[in-house]
Amino acid sequence: MKPTVAPLRKKVVHSVDTSFSSVEWPSISEQDQDAILELIISLLAPLGHHRRTAQASKGKRDTKRKRDSGTSVISDSLPKPPAPEIASFVDIGLSAITRNLQEHVSQNVDSVGTTKLPYALIFVARSGQASAFNSHYPQLVAVASQSSSSNHSIRLVGYSKPCAPALSASLGIPRVSSVGIRHGAPLSKPLIDFVQSCVPPITIPWLSEAETGQYRHTRLISEEKLVPSKQATSSAP
Repeated sequence: MKPTVAPLRKKVVHSVDTSFSSVEWPSISEQDQDAILELIISLLAPLGHHRRTAQASKGKRDTKRKRDSGTSVISDSLPKPPAPEIASFVDIGLSAITRNLQEHVSQNVDSVGTTKLPYALIFVARSGQASAFNSHYPQLVAVASQSSSSNHSIRLVGYSKPCAPALSASLGIPRVSSVGIRHGAPLSKPLIDFVQSCVPPITIPWLSEAETGQYRHTRLISEEKLVPSKQATSSAP
C-alpha cells in the first residue's frame, strides 16, 4: 500500500525580526579574489619555506645519545635560521585573529599603549565552512576599524572558492582558515594597495542608527507556509 500523504493547508506564520540592518560581507569580484589570493600566497611564501627548512630539535636526550655513541652532534648545535621579518606581522587562525580584534576593540588602536600595529587586511577562506564559524568577522572588523580613517580601515576579504590547500602549502602548515596581515609588513604594499582599491570598508548601519536615539518599532514578518491540515493531525494515532 502506498503511504497516505497528509493534505496541506496554507497558514500565515508570524515572526519577530530585528529593526536594525545586518552587517554584510564586502562584495568582491571573483577576479579580484583570485588576484588577492595570488598576492597573499607570494607574500607568505617565506614563512612556509622557513618552516620546511628549519629542523625541529629532538631534545637533550637525543643529543646525549649521539655524544655517548660517538655520533657527531655538530648539526644539532648549529643555530637555527631566524624567522622571516614578516612573521611578526602575520597572524594565522580564527582564534588568534579574533582575540587580537577584540583587543583592538577594547582599546584605541591609535593610543600610545598599543604595541602591535592594526591589521591591514584579514583573509578568510569561507568555502567549506559553516557560516556560524566566521559570521562574527564583519561586525568585529567594522568595530575595530572605527578608530582609523576610511583609507586605513581593516579590509575583510572573504574567498568564496576552495583555497585552503594553496594557503596551507604557502605557509607550510596543515590547515589554514584565516590570515591577518598587519600594516607595515615587508613587501606588503602592493597587496595592501590593491585590497584597499577593490575591497570597500565595512560599515555598521545599525550602530549609527542606534546612536541617534530614535525609537524603532518592532518588525513583524508574516509569511505563508504549508502546514498539515487539522483533520490530518487529529486523525493521526
